[in-house]
Amino acid sequence: MTKAIRISAVGGPEVMEYVEVDLPAPGRGEALIRQHACGLNYIDVYFRMGTYPQQLPAGLGMEGAGVVEAVGEGVTHIKPGDRVAYAGRPPGAYAEARVLPADVLVKLPGAISFETAAAMMLQGLTVQYLFRRTFRLQGGETILFHAAAGGVGLIACQWARALGVTMIGTVGSDEKAALAKAHGCVHTINYNKENFVERVKEITEGKGVPVVYDSIGKDTFTGSLDCLSPLGMMVSFGGASGPVPPFSLNELASRGSLFVTRPSLFNYIAKRDDLEMMAAELFGMVESGKIKIDINQRYALKDVAQAHRDLESRKTTGSTILLP
Repeated sequence: MTKAIRISAVGGPEVMEYVEVDLPAPGRGEALIRQHACGLNYIDVYFRMGTYPQQLPAGLGMEGAGVVEAVGEGVTHIKPGDRVAYAGRPPGAYAEARVLPADVLVKLPGAISFETAAAMMLQGLTVQYLFRRTFRLQGGETILFHAAAGGVGLIACQWARALGVTMIGTVGSDEKAALAKAHGCVHTINYNKENFVERVKEITEGKGVPVVYDSIGKDTFTGSLDCLSPLGMMVSFGGASGPVPPFSLNELASRGSLFVTRPSLFNYIAKRDDLEMMAAELFGMVESGKIKIDINQRYALKDVAQAHRDLESRKTTGSTILLP
């Protein structure tokens, strides 16, 4: 038996229960890991609320780090005693220990702690695919990134600086603006005080940007399109304010033959070779000091409901972890 968070119904933070669950031996292709830290991400809210449906009862949480205790038949890339981290399906990271598919696990370099790994796997791999694969930044571009002081955003600020990219970041307060700037964001826009479309046009002297990275969704989507230069790409990778409503493709033509994509990390890491390549680049950026992972909130696993409340009310900055 082990302690874990389970939901039997979808809804608010109160549906999460801290319970004892069976811990089976790993089957073929699986591994059992004892977790030292678990990550908290907005995608967990989507699963809790039923935006992303799953069979109930179910676990929550998409990333963690710990030590391998046992492996099932056919698992050769890891062994008991290895330090590992992961970001991937199925949900269930909110647990002291768990059995999961071994192919999502990557070995953790000795220089990276369990807490740092749990705080950065999903968010760091997200920035990796956004900047290096979805719209590959070469350096010299000016980009717009929404929610620049969040967990993904602060990693993006630093990665953009390392690439020589000028990042314009939107934030919800002056304090968050200062935080984003301290991490490498060149221009910040407080959307509670300023019109971000007008400010982007002002910063770029009317040219717009070649790419917008938008995890906010409904509230920012149309404005984000208006920030793009002709042939620009809108990368909608989340919906914190709600899903983007249906729109006419003519909206893209009238703004200059724009591109729109709705990527998901789990498609980008579906192949083992891609996962290992992406993780190696992320680990290298962290080990080199070019990216520092800020863990600004820590909660006991049993206090996960409060962690979700704080996340949804935008009280958190940087990364948040749960400690079993």
